Amino acid sequence: MWRVGIDIGGTFTDLIAYNEDTGEVKYLKVLTTPREPWKGFMKALEELGAPIGEVKVIVHATTLGTNMFFGQTGLEPPQAVLITTKGFRDIIEIGRQNRPELYNPYFEKPKPLVLRRNRYTVRGRLDANGSIIEEFDENEIVEIAKRLCRKNTVFVVSILHCYANPEFERKIVQLIRKTCIEAEEVVGSCDINSEPGEYERTSTALVNAMLRPLFRRYIANIVERLRARGFQGKLLIMQSSGGVAGPELAEEKPALFIESGPAAGAIAAAYLASKRHDKLAVGFDMGGTTAKAVLVVDGKPSITSVFEVGGKYHMGRRVRGSGYPVRAPYIDLVEVSAGGGTIAWVDRGGALRVGPQSVGADPGPACYGRGGDKPTITDAHAVLGRLPSKLAGGRLEIQRELALEVYRQLASSLGIDLYDTAEAVLKLANTIMARAIRIVTVERGYDPASTVLYAYGGAGPLHALEMAEELGVRKVVIPPYPGVFSALGLLVADYRHDLYYPVHDVVENVSWEELEAIYTQLEEEAYKLLTSEGVEEDSIRLIRVLELRYRGQLEHLEVGWSQRREMVVEKFRELYRARYGYLPPTEPPIELVRLHLIAIGFTAKPTIRAPKTTGDLKPMGYTEALMLDEGWVKAQLYNRSMLGIGVEVGGPAIIVSEDSTIIVPSKWSGYVVEDGSIVFERR
Repeated sequence: MWRVGIDIGGTFTDLIAYNEDTGEVKYLKVLTTPREPWKGFMKALEELGAPIGEVKVIVHATTLGTNMFFGQTGLEPPQAVLITTKGFRDIIEIGRQNRPELYNPYFEKPKPLVLRRNRYTVRGRLDANGSIIEEFDENEIVEIAKRLCRKNTVFVVSILHCYANPEFERKIVQLIRKTCIEAEEVVGSCDINSEPGEYERTSTALVNAMLRPLFRRYIANIVERLRARGFQGKLLIMQSSGGVAGPELAEEKPALFIESGPAAGAIAAAYLASKRHDKLAVGFDMGGTTAKAVLVVDGKPSITSVFEVGGKYHMGRRVRGSGYPVRAPYIDLVEVSAGGGTIAWVDRGGALRVGPQSVGADPGPACYGRGGDKPTITDAHAVLGRLPSKLAGGRLEIQRELALEVYRQLASSLGIDLYDTAEAVLKLANTIMARAIRIVTVERGYDPASTVLYAYGGAGPLHALEMAEELGVRKVVIPPYPGVFSALGLLVADYRHDLYYPVHDVVENVSWEELEAIYTQLEEEAYKLLTSEGVEEDSIRLIRVLELRYRGQLEHLEVGWSQRREMVVEKFRELYRARYGYLPPTEPPIELVRLHLIAIGFTAKPTIRAPKTTGDLKPMGYTEALMLDEGWVKAQLYNRSMLGIGVEVGGPAIIVSEDSTIIVPSKWSGYVVEDGSIVFERR
């Protein structure tokens, strides 16, 4: 039986399939169809060639949610109505009053998710402890619901302090549902996020509610097409946290799945780093549109509890306040606009720039021969002889003359040599991507030189070793199937569910016995969730986490559970000092915000091995290519599929495969290990 991973990216849709009976691996890339992403999904599955009845499970990753909030044509959000406490009509516009770009007088805040005319305030008030100060007026709620009731309307109810008394808000939700049966969605904020902070909670609920119709249609579309072809297996969706879950959760809480595509690659890198016992690693994913970096410590990727969908990036950093906050566990990625399709251009001052614009899947880089007329990073590689004649398993023929044509125009604008221009573009792209890696290492207290760099994505291996030179990194791992590595991450990901219980009290006042009883209830619920998805009880692991902060602060830290209160407090202080570099001289009370239970259901992992051939292998030929800071060299050409365990390859060399190309500079050499990875070290 086959297990299949399908990752829909901005340029390519990647598929990898593993046969549990024979160990056979198949993989392929097809061009993404942005307006109808299921077409690329189904095309990839059809080209796999395996009988659909022999497919046991399909794990899918999508950036559908991100695309909608970036304004992709055909993914327009539904009309939303916000009902909130009197005096808080404009909370989603006021936000936290922080200016995302302090020195940019032209910065424009993102448009509010709900137009002001569709934001309504109602009587009914809770205090911070959940006590009712004023009851809501049923007639007022019914009147608003009747007036705005439409077939496609999405209602979101967000009452101040509802986390402390969720039933108060739920009664309003039920009243609206009863009044407006035809409404698309009616959502209460405390059922989506049970934390204090009305702005973030309201934003999270709005994002979730607006995504629900889109995700339901998308998943129903895929399920219908799969069933029509005879698929009887299981469909799973990757979450932004790096765990997989059934489509039911994606339909109910799509905000958990916004960054599912990037998360898949991070999980694959973390899995491989764990297997290789690399304590400190960086996952580097360069695709067709962007490049991403993630820090992996002790085999686990960094996780953040707040993400901004639709936000901007500046110098590799996410600009806080430029998007819509979503409170949920997300793998903490740093993203820069440097993918294979990123456009090189000259600004008004005559300086060379790379990004942020990209040509996307259609028309793609000029060298793809699909009508592209802009110079891209991929075209620069073609100009410098660094690409094979065909990509994506032969589906794309590289037309170097078209790349030369667009680069002649760019070189003319700069007044320099054609090849110098292409080299400058690659160097600039490397600098941009190296910045992302410095953000996840240097800015978090780690030296990049002490990390192992895991490079993947269709374009990642083209840049990895030369970028490592700039960073001082001495070891780089190119995993098996790097061009579809994120899809492989779908096959190694475990089930994950995050369960919460709000507390909001000072640690000293909390009864540890009561917390134990609450955790027991959460664990029973977690077992039901995972076993209903087919996970065996002996494959379940439950992790207890406490969300703590100093009273008066907004952000919390996650501390592992202990039976001893003093151990929890001491661990919190250690984490706080490590994160912020100090402890408050006069310590405020430590507040327990929520109990968090992470429920993991372990999945069977594919066994991937390199070819059995061993020993030295002669190159299949030579080619003239430009290596950065070396000039034109006579590079050895190798076919990766012929490199067995123990084979060593020294630069200058180009290693080609159906899904990616590895550039090996003269100062680097690599050897193939058992799982098919090539480990490169600086000579």
